Amino acid sequence: MEVLTPGERTPWAGHHAGHAMADLYDAIRRARTCLVFVNTRWQAEFAFQELWRINEDNLPIALHHGSLAAEQRRRVEAAMGRGELRAVVCTSTLDLGIDWGDVDLVVQLAAPKGSSRLVQRIGRANHRLDEPSRALLVPANRFEMLECAAAREAVMENALDGDPVHPGALDALAQHVMGLACSEPFDALQLYEEITSAGAYRDLSWEDFERVVDFVSTGGYALRAYDRFRRIVKGPDGLWRVRNKEVAQRHRMNAGAIVGAGVLAIRVGKPDRASPGRKVGEAEEWYFEQLSPGDTFLFAGQVWTFQGIRGVDALVTPSKSADPKIPSWGGSKFPLSTFLARRVRRMISDPSEWRALPADVQEWLSIQQDKSLIPAPDELLIETFPRGRRNYLVCYPFEGRLAHTTLAMLLTRRLDRLGVGPLGYVCNDYAVTIWAMRPLGGLDLDALFAEDMLGDDLEAWLDESFMMKRTFRSCAVIAGLIERRMPGREKTGRQVTFSTDLIYDVLRRHEPDHLMLRCARADAAAGLLDVARLGDLLRRVRGRLRHADLPRVSPLAVPILLEIGRERVNGEAGELVLAETEAELVAEALWEEGAVDDVEAAGLR
Repeated sequence: MEVLTPGERTPWAGHHAGHAMADLYDAIRRARTCLVFVNTRWQAEFAFQELWRINEDNLPIALHHGSLAAEQRRRVEAAMGRGELRAVVCTSTLDLGIDWGDVDLVVQLAAPKGSSRLVQRIGRANHRLDEPSRALLVPANRFEMLECAAAREAVMENALDGDPVHPGALDALAQHVMGLACSEPFDALQLYEEITSAGAYRDLSWEDFERVVDFVSTGGYALRAYDRFRRIVKGPDGLWRVRNKEVAQRHRMNAGAIVGAGVLAIRVGKPDRASPGRKVGEAEEWYFEQLSPGDTFLFAGQVWTFQGIRGVDALVTPSKSADPKIPSWGGSKFPLSTFLARRVRRMISDPSEWRALPADVQEWLSIQQDKSLIPAPDELLIETFPRGRRNYLVCYPFEGRLAHTTLAMLLTRRLDRLGVGPLGYVCNDYAVTIWAMRPLGGLDLDALFAEDMLGDDLEAWLDESFMMKRTFRSCAVIAGLIERRMPGREKTGRQVTFSTDLIYDVLRRHEPDHLMLRCARADAAAGLLDVARLGDLLRRVRGRLRHADLPRVSPLAVPILLEIGRERVNGEAGELVLAETEAELVAEALWEEGAVDDVEAAGLR
């Protein structure tokens, strides 16, 4: 395994690794056959286009990801199997079940996010018992350089991470109970003993099991008056069985635990208007799940004010501000694993480990140590500084984008109550930045980062957001509360959304502890919010906050501040603006004011 150190300096920020494309192309030319893995589909598209742009030798290079038509993917796979391709740029669609003997090099473009995933991908190269696999890691920025070094170290030590163990989901259990009833009558006690023999459900209480059976048979207390939710019945022999053949048929048509992401149409309008106006585009529901009415965001080159969601429409109005609160939602598909996060924190805190990094990254950390602070592995560094007309708070938890986004949303609520006027935030896998109208250096940071933010603040945010409705929809579909397919017809996404929103409102009002509401909260906490990881972070850093109140931006803060403007501009002009912004930030972070007159001449870009 090697970590690519290109001839150019490592970028401070960005996800494309455009600086390394020439070196990557040289590696492809030297290899027999190469798989270039990326983490997201848009990274795959960018890398493929860049490689073709510099493909002077006209090498056969292909693209493979889940959004391509199945026929196109099969053509690529067939050509790869015949040995006709020199490289394939791909996502996780090719990291399992691939055994192509000609593949002698695997490239991980951008940080791998976990050592186990990296090992799985490396194993596609030289897939034979008598040859070692060969891999090249290509970090896209300086923080990713640290992550790639940590991942390489973990793999060489055979220290692999994995997904945390989750208890079995009750919505999936409800589907299983219904499926058993469609097969043959079952005894509840015998089924409970069988289910609790499985590891995921070993801690399932009898009370929760009874609630699942009651849900399948009646829909729960608030819905038992409706005949359509009576799916299983208890016979005179004490056994549970499916109510009739029609119910069994509907279950078999809807069984499955994969619910596709919904898409909302973005339309101009307000919820109190009879009908929305023109359509300006579409986006996945998760784009809006963590927005509240009044938040501003960038879409299609314009800043919009989010008004709310009605049905399957996200309603927006043009914003008078040119400064969106949520500038960017882009980033890695995979969250940084807790395992690698610990290694990255340890690497930053120990200067003796910096020797394994490129010279410019070593210099970056050294100047950070001189100008600000380097935290210990169990500490949380919080920096506050002014810049222009804004005041910034930047912290470096290294806990992944999901946990950071939840942390940022809860912090902005608290800052708003403190009267400092938070204007917006940006998160990535490594850091969080919040900017406000008033100075942030004099705040009680221990109180601001207290664990109780996961109590009333979290509950209030969830009540105001649309996240719970969308999570509830997935749980309701899996559990069979909502059926997408009926004999002779299929519900549209709009019909499913209307049905689940109506039931959600009824349950919130009349049975707030309903089984499906519990499932939705558990799913949101584990997936969309990563509450458990955030809770671990807050407990870990309690009493260990390191605060640096700085006169200007620190070297470590430059990458996250550059994220703020990354989605604001497009095209060649945009790249020039971003380069100029980076040069200004780097000059501020590395040199005393007035020490360098010509940033470009100093080679700081």
